Amino acid sequence: MLIFGNTGNSGNLRVPRVNPGKFMDNRKLVVYGMIFFGFFALVSRLADLMILKHEKFARKSETQRTAIKEIQVRRGLIFDRQGRRLAINLENNSVFLDKANFMADSDKVQQMARIVNVNYNDLMKTINRSKNFTWIKRKIPVEQGEQLTRLNMPGVGLVPEAKRYYTMGTFASHVIGFVDIDNKGLEGVEGRYNKELIEKGGKYYVEKDARGNIFFTEKENEKTGNSIALTLDGGLQYIVENELDEAMSKWKAAAAAAIMMNPYTGEILALANRPTYNPNEPSKYGAAARRNRAITDVYEPGSTFKIVTTSAVLEEKLVKPDEKIDCAGGIDVGGKRIHDVHPNGVLTFMGIIQKSSNVGTAKLAQRLGKVKLYNYVKHFGFGDKTGIDIPGEVSGWIRKPEKWSGTSIGAIPIGQEVATTPLQIVTAYSMLANGGYHICPYVVKGLITPGGDIVNPHEIDESKKERILSRRTVDIMTEALVMVTEEGGTAKFAEVEGNKVAGKTGTAQIFDKALGRYSSVNYISSFVGFVPAQNPAFAMIVVVWNPRGAIYGGVVAGPVFKNIAEKALSYMNVPKDDIKKKILVVDNNKSLSHHGRTD
Repeated sequence: MLIFGNTGNSGNLRVPRVNPGKFMDNRKLVVYGMIFFGFFALVSRLADLMILKHEKFARKSETQRTAIKEIQVRRGLIFDRQGRRLAINLENNSVFLDKANFMADSDKVQQMARIVNVNYNDLMKTINRSKNFTWIKRKIPVEQGEQLTRLNMPGVGLVPEAKRYYTMGTFASHVIGFVDIDNKGLEGVEGRYNKELIEKGGKYYVEKDARGNIFFTEKENEKTGNSIALTLDGGLQYIVENELDEAMSKWKAAAAAAIMMNPYTGEILALANRPTYNPNEPSKYGAAARRNRAITDVYEPGSTFKIVTTSAVLEEKLVKPDEKIDCAGGIDVGGKRIHDVHPNGVLTFMGIIQKSSNVGTAKLAQRLGKVKLYNYVKHFGFGDKTGIDIPGEVSGWIRKPEKWSGTSIGAIPIGQEVATTPLQIVTAYSMLANGGYHICPYVVKGLITPGGDIVNPHEIDESKKERILSRRTVDIMTEALVMVTEEGGTAKFAEVEGNKVAGKTGTAQIFDKALGRYSSVNYISSFVGFVPAQNPAFAMIVVVWNPRGAIYGGVVAGPVFKNIAEKALSYMNVPKDDIKKKILVVDNNKSLSHHGRTD
């Protein structure tokens, strides 16, 4: 500040002195303060980014830099009960295009099209349409992958992927099922047990630059799922499939199905349908070929359903085995005349089953009444799913008694006005074969972990088995069903040499919806039974849709049952009934200590 005024004698202007050192100190403080606060702000921001928000930005960086894709897990294998491999994994390569790095002339593209077996024009469309990562062809053989590698095409790479392969083609295809291009199970055991077979897998990473162009690095974290052992026996399955093929050819049939079951455990030993398909190429077959008719197709079972009424009247003590019943002429039920295909006179209860008398069965049903008959239908499992462990099973249907018509009490006992699957019928007969106990059929015997441990998903608790029929009823019914396959019965052609067969024929007209009545041309022929009648090795059903040249179950399906049974019993080393008796006699002659032994 300047000061003007009188200063005494001198009269001179005075300027105050400024300390230059102090001025410089102030400037330093300002500069240092600015530096400090700037550094503090920087450190704070770094702390915010590197500590407080580290995970957020790390994830964002990873997302911008890479794309994560799931690796296809190596599915567990599928075996039959003897350890034969039915479904395995093949080493394959999948071809991808990285458009940003792709460089190739048309000649090389044509070579690539030939190698991977795709149309050249389609391949060019795929290349031109692509922006970044695109699949060219999934799961090609390793040899083709090696040929592609030798082309040395920038931007074209290979990813190792496992391809599901079914070692025996069409064999047991309706039980095994198939997978899609991503190895996801779609049908059969592959679909039902998809989670168990695949579990969780690893990942591979596709890295990107700042513009989003990708370059490929691959990282595997492979994990194998559980393997599966089926209840199917490959030898029995082969026998069943061959005989079904013969029947289809002989009778020019539209379709056929057969199921062989262990009646004590519910294990499915063989299951086949015709037409069939190859699960290695499922897209080449129509839905009709892929359909598991044994569990998805319902039909009116005809005379095979008569075991419900005949077992029920025995269980309720409404009839005696030797009681005689007049089956001549016919019987009117609700204004409808029921008659026998081949006229009968007076028959015993056993004869009604042997001759498959509609009249006799309807008369027995009237003793039961609607409610009791319906209850026994449900006891045998009809109208409900059996619970088999493959997808697609239907429940069939049976109306409740209050919705029955006047003819129902006569129609239902002979297998009309009711819809069943082949599996339901053979399961019902298995209840007779095993002594009268309820069972649940299944196709997976065990899960085999990667470590080799075996887990049984169908452990049977013998103490909780539900009895459906008494031993007395089972014994009488078994004896009557044996008579069906002997002289005078409706299924003489189902008789097995050396072993007694207990079974029943079925010949059912197919209802024609267009005409509003039963067809006089189209029939379903069936035979179901168990063998040997005492201590059965298996229960089995054979169903043939629309046979030409014959219609009766005893003529069409009975011989198929016989052929399968004779070969299967030999394969299983089941002794013939007459041999068992000879062994018993020899043992008795040798020593009293062997009395009663048949093994």
